[in-house]
Amino acid sequence: MSIPVALMAGGYSGESVISVQSAALIRAHLDPGEFEVYTILVTRGSWSWQSPEGNQVEVDRNDFSLPYRGRTIRFKAVFIAIHGTPGEDGRLQGYLDMLSIPYTGCGVVTSSLTFNKSFCNQVVKSFGVVEVADSVHLHRGNACDCDAIIARTGLPCFVKPNEGGSSIGMSRVNRAGDLPGALEKAFREDDQLIVEHFISGREFTCGIYRSGGKLVVLPVTEIISNNEFFDYEAKYTPGKSREITPAEAPREVLDKISSASRELYIRLDCRGIVRIDFILRGEDGILFFLEANTMPGQSENSLVPQQVRASGRTLEAFYGNLIRECLSPSRAAFD
Repeated sequence: MSIPVALMAGGYSGESVISVQSAALIRAHLDPGEFEVYTILVTRGSWSWQSPEGNQVEVDRNDFSLPYRGRTIRFKAVFIAIHGTPGEDGRLQGYLDMLSIPYTGCGVVTSSLTFNKSFCNQVVKSFGVVEVADSVHLHRGNACDCDAIIARTGLPCFVKPNEGGSSIGMSRVNRAGDLPGALEKAFREDDQLIVEHFISGREFTCGIYRSGGKLVVLPVTEIISNNEFFDYEAKYTPGKSREITPAEAPREVLDKISSASRELYIRLDCRGIVRIDFILRGEDGILFFLEANTMPGQSENSLVPQQVRASGRTLEAFYGNLIRECLSPSRAAFD
């Protein structure tokens, strides 16, 4: 008998469109003989599934069940494909934990921590595994001293929503006079910002997950953007960036990135597929942490599917493994 799985898509952030694309790719590569998949679209107004008859069926959030054709569908597992809130920040995970329903991906604490870029940077810095760029954490409503910010981060610097993804609201600031406009742009997306020192170098990213309780490190990707940085357009517009998988870099560089990814995955208590981004500084080869993506994109243009294919695995085997792993007691075990 196939396993009933809720595939959660949408969400409350500007990344909802990408989430729907991710869910479509995931669903297309889940074996219907093993999994009975129901795509649940999450918006602020509803959590609903579209039946084969074209009807919108609302999820009963009291027990996360689905009434359909006189029966109640109870999910054995949840595949979370929501980028941003509430699927990447720990909120949905907390709800599912309270109902004792297994789900793919990181738990509440890890999701909440990694979603907050400033807090995650501080924790990662304390590990001593990789370097972390100097930054300033800002809150809406507090005074912003642009001169003090630049004195801390230097120029150029990056301004980012502190709890956001897909580079939405992000700017590279090259001149002091451009900082106020960049802060205003980012505050339109989030109540907290992070202003970060610019590191000149090569950008790499590495996916990592568990299979049978063992860590699997996927091939490293190098990202070369045609834009000033790897912004939303470069991420999701074909031809706006080059993504080289496996990365064409010396073996010692790739080993350093893979090793750091593995160490951070363990220390941050990650689960499911996580993609960790780095910058290799040009002048001295020092590796800097950028962020940990606990809900990385799975659309056709996304990096993890590229890495899975480059590893010689199929997406069918990969996504099926993520569900089986979340149902296995071994998911809680460290290597």
